[in-house]
Amino acid sequence: MSKIADAAEQVVRPIIEAHGMELVDVEFKKLYGTPTLTIYIDKPGGVSLDDCELIHRAIDAPIDELDPTDGMAYNLNVSSPGLDRPFKTLRDYQRKLGEKVEVSLYVPLDGKKKFIAVLIDANEEEITLQDGDKTIKIQLKQIAAVKPYIEF
Repeated sequence: MSKIADAAEQVVRPIIEAHGMELVDVEFKKLYGTPTLTIYIDKPGGVSLDDCELIHRAIDAPIDELDPTDGMAYNLNVSSPGLDRPFKTLRDYQRKLGEKVEVSLYVPLDGKKKFIAVLIDANEEEITLQDGDKTIKIQLKQIAAVKPYIEF
């Protein structure tokens, strides 16, 4: 995370939590050529546009007071993480226990670099998948990305 994102996170986390939501991530990067600070929030049942608007209003003044960019103009966005957002924290994994996930690896495991299976366990070192009658343990350091599997 960038210095700007780290500073913003410290200010917005307690505000978001006070509204019964979770801070998922903070990003500061250029979008379409404009510096943009994006605050990703979530809550059980998902985030609505009204939730994003509520949090935007709640954090706008504290972020302005913080001035994380030292006067540089930027856009402030508040967003849901999206259905297919890659997992970033142990909490992301634990929230999806018992559900199908898509796992991409850096290097093949048992001849495969991609697995679609049910996530049955996760800790700081590894995840455990159930693929039919086969149990697969994968070290986190082997994983390029894990995201919810969305069936159409």
